[in-house]
Amino acid sequence: MKKGCIISLMLCWMLSLSAQFLHEGDTIAIISPSSATDTATINGGIRTLEKWGYHCVIGPNALNDYHGFAGTIDERLSDLLWALRNPSVKAIMCSRGGDGAAHLLARLSLDTLRQYPKPIIGFSDITALLCAEARAGVKGIHGSMCWALKTYEGNDTISQTLRRMLQGELPTYRVAPHPLNIKGRAEGIVVGGNLSVYNDLAGSEFDPLLLDGIILFMEDTGEGMSKVDRMLHNIEVRGLLSHIRGIIVGQFNKYKHPENGFEDMYAMLHEYMKHYQIPVCFDFPVGHAHLRNFPLLTGAKATLEVTPEGTTLSYQ
Repeated sequence: MKKGCIISLMLCWMLSLSAQFLHEGDTIAIISPSSATDTATINGGIRTLEKWGYHCVIGPNALNDYHGFAGTIDERLSDLLWALRNPSVKAIMCSRGGDGAAHLLARLSLDTLRQYPKPIIGFSDITALLCAEARAGVKGIHGSMCWALKTYEGNDTISQTLRRMLQGELPTYRVAPHPLNIKGRAEGIVVGGNLSVYNDLAGSEFDPLLLDGIILFMEDTGEGMSKVDRMLHNIEVRGLLSHIRGIIVGQFNKYKHPENGFEDMYAMLHEYMKHYQIPVCFDFPVGHAHLRNFPLLTGAKATLEVTPEGTTLSYQ
């Protein structure tokens, strides 16, 4: 099956949202709410952010290692609350994903996130925190973290798009058509990220699918087709399809296929989604491969339009 690709990228200024975005000299806190990381990764990310004109501070526990996590739950939560409550911190970048961000949610209230509406930046396991922010009505950024900023030194297109988003320039993405796309137009709140992470939030107050009128995006890595099949079925049996106005299918990698008689993950996903009667875009450039992981502003209203000529995602 031929895969689509990103064919153009436009950036536009959104004055109505600019209060939540950054200016040169603003402070970004680096924390590690998930798996343990290392000094080189954090320092490499900071070098890029400082090159972009920001001041960075590192959470007191960001380099801890407790059974593979970046500290105990209390230590990781302490760093998140420190960054949220510190008036000089304007945004929070997570050092890496991995596992463990959901641990913090049982001790974190939506009211706290509403009281300190700062964008959290990250993806993969950080999906848990982005979903919590979206449920609190706060915007976050599903995007690159310290490893990518260190590796590419901020010079690649993905990193530069993140840089512009931090400044309040929101992208309009135009993506090539895919043979499995389902045509249509939808408006809604962009939520989602790593499918297995937000699936595990099902039924909690942090569950993003409890929001009504959403554009749901999904990606994953290392999850088999049967596991993804069960996660989609979970969404269906919970009766939440009426909340979803459009779906963006990103990158699924590191899985075995064929399986269950389907050629690949997209073919299986299409079998579910062809009955939904909502627009669906396949092969959107968001996922675990950095050069296919354009940043998305979560918790923000957007328009998804899928036509024979391709897909457009634009923020309102």
